[in-house]
Amino acid sequence: MTAIAQAPVPAPDLNWWRGGVIYQIYPRSYQDTSGDGIGDLAGITERLPYVASLGVDAIWISPFFTSPMKDFGYDVSDYRDVDPMFGTLGDFDMLIAAAHRLGIRVMIDLVLSHSSDQHAWFQESRLSRHNDKSDWYVWADPKPDGTAPNNWLSIFGGPAWQWDARRQQYYLHNFLVSQPDFNFHNPDVQDAMLDVTRFWLDRGVDGFRLDTINFYFADALLRDNPALPPERRNAKIAPQVNPYNHQEHIHSKNQPENLVFLKRFRDLLDEYPGAAAVGEIGDSQWGMELLGQYTREGQGVQMCYAFDFLSGEPLTATRVVEVFDELEQKAPDGWACWAFSNHDVTRHITRWQLDGQGARCYATLINALRGTVCLYQGEELGLSEARVAFEDLQDPYGIEFWPEFAGRDGCRTPMVWEASNTNGGFSEGRPWLPVAAEHLGQSVAAQEQRPDALLHHYRAVIAMRAASVALRSGSQTETQARGDVLTFIREVEGERIFCAFNLGGGTYSVPAPKGVWTRIEGIGGEAVGADAAGMNLGPWQYVLLRAD
Repeated sequence: MTAIAQAPVPAPDLNWWRGGVIYQIYPRSYQDTSGDGIGDLAGITERLPYVASLGVDAIWISPFFTSPMKDFGYDVSDYRDVDPMFGTLGDFDMLIAAAHRLGIRVMIDLVLSHSSDQHAWFQESRLSRHNDKSDWYVWADPKPDGTAPNNWLSIFGGPAWQWDARRQQYYLHNFLVSQPDFNFHNPDVQDAMLDVTRFWLDRGVDGFRLDTINFYFADALLRDNPALPPERRNAKIAPQVNPYNHQEHIHSKNQPENLVFLKRFRDLLDEYPGAAAVGEIGDSQWGMELLGQYTREGQGVQMCYAFDFLSGEPLTATRVVEVFDELEQKAPDGWACWAFSNHDVTRHITRWQLDGQGARCYATLINALRGTVCLYQGEELGLSEARVAFEDLQDPYGIEFWPEFAGRDGCRTPMVWEASNTNGGFSEGRPWLPVAAEHLGQSVAAQEQRPDALLHHYRAVIAMRAASVALRSGSQTETQARGDVLTFIREVEGERIFCAFNLGGGTYSVPAPKGVWTRIEGIGGEAVGADAAGMNLGPWQYVLLRAD
């Protein structure tokens, strides 16, 4: 392969990821420059000055690889090229160079657990049981009665096995039928995936978001998953209407062999100083344990993407305490990457029914928590979940489970840049998903003109975090819930910050911390009635104090 001249890395801090802020971009919906209604890499490059104005450390770009787009890029047919709808490798190189000039690192979404059924590797694998790629995917003979090898279920609904007439075997697909799972027990598959990783590192990327990191290996014996008692079922990973929630997935994922591969992955990553990875753990029962295992120092990825704040349950003070208690108990040395919204879940403004002050409160909270922060495009504008009519749905997940579950299209509608037309400045053509009319008044252009807009608040709290070593990488202690009020201490040698958030609708008195403290200015959320005995926090009010 011809060596690619890398653009300079933005900053010398090799641990930039520890407490950094990552901004997720869903390329189909960010900015279209070609007029086809689909966002592209050139559009991301065009909008990078805006991203830089937010003060984030890095961007994470969801998949843009060559793909038949059955699952919108998470079904890859060529890991080393850009799908024409998004542009070219040259466009990607220009994006990297422009981002680095602005001091922004670039992380890309690697989908290693499965490919598209149109990938050349799978096309060869399904030809026969005896070829160079025959064992690159998970194939299995039927049971004597012709049924699937075991009871495993797909996240998208129904059995996780598909019959292939040519091989007269079933292949495993944890997701869509068109997304066959790789056989990571084959060393050649691991080598191929590490070669893909090196290809993009050589091209200048600064890290990766690893999709479904706990799905790489399946049980070599293909044993049945046990049933999950109804009282232990939840809808963190799959909607409640999905039978996937009825099993404990101890054999179809989360296998111990994964740790060996992740060590190989980390060794490769460490050849590129400053490169970092965040793993998405898709598991509602064992997520924290896996986070601790996968982020062990030098043994796996630097951080893991936690789903605890992405579920449908309200994010109360008590819930935050429970999550951090579990983190301390099960992954005391682990490093979490927190998110309130992403491309797979209902936007948190709608999920938690937040008003403007509530949105400010939660924006400040996520930037005060110990861990890395991941923001999703449009979150900084306070965008709600869009209503997408059935005839406009694109997501196969939503189409399958409509109307009980509307799918993921409502959080994937185009970014709104201006309110001058029905497309919000996203495209001159018809957008692949309709722009939500209710979003137009929250466009970037509109909020830039309003000093009190949520957009400016996000900039302020991101800047606050960047300026504080304690908030970025310090310890978090004394995490407590008093009614609806969450309090905790962030601390590092030389800096101590007291944080209090009222995550409810009442007014509460918060005891004043011992010592002399100064309010951190410029982030809003003023406490009322503060005196020597304590502070009164009204609905969605918060206060951050720095010890003198």
